[in-house]
Amino acid sequence: MTTLVLALLAGAVVGLALGGLGGGGSVLAVPALIYLLGFTPAAATTAGLLIVIATSLTGLVAHAREGRVRWRTGGLFAAAGIVPAAVAGALSVRIPSGVLTAAFAVLAVVAAVRMLRPRAEAAPQGPVPAGRAAGAGAGLGAVTGLLGVGGGFLAVPALVTVLALPMTAAVGTSLLVITVNSTAALVTRLATPTALDWAVIAPFTAAAVLGAWDGQRLAARVSTAGLQRIFGAVLLAVALFMLVDAVA
Repeated sequence: MTTLVLALLAGAVVGLALGGLGGGGSVLAVPALIYLLGFTPAAATTAGLLIVIATSLTGLVAHAREGRVRWRTGGLFAAAGIVPAAVAGALSVRIPSGVLTAAFAVLAVVAAVRMLRPRAEAAPQGPVPAGRAAGAGAGLGAVTGLLGVGGGFLAVPALVTVLALPMTAAVGTSLLVITVNSTAALVTRLATPTALDWAVIAPFTAAAVLGAWDGQRLAARVSTAGLQRIFGAVLLAVALFMLVDAVA
């Protein structure tokens, strides 16, 4: 019963982050699965992708209804990350769990700092070089595949600064990018058998999906910067705990 309650609570927080911010939820999902629900790092990153895909799709539909998704821009950005995500996903199962946890913790610290110190929106600019956009998309895909995170905390700033999207459109469009990259990474991971506890993953995912709807509505009422600071503070504490645990 306690496990079920923890799964529901953690899922709700992940959904709120993804729905409200377009990112940040996946970097909370993996440590929750490891430290609260007893998953191994490999199983947690694979389960995290499943959860993120379902939750991102829910958030994507909600943002699309409000006209906050740039389909062509997001599709091209995501396409550049498909192959890197698939390759990194296949390689991730060969990495020792301690190294994977440490790498994830470092990435989570970076994500937390970005959320605590959100960037201002980029000023309108001319056409973005295709190579620059493709490089950003490929890098995001590699991170998604390797560490099992959707990468929204990196996608949103990239869409704002590299492609000059307004913040509201960047949040919605990032969910499209997350969905595509996470699916590519998951396909290669599932080729390697990994024991997954569906009794935990199912309620976690259900709560995350419901949380994503609430997060999207919350984003319309509360400032994005305020939400980022709240989730950033939580994530920083979790990331530092993981880092200490990995090197101890």
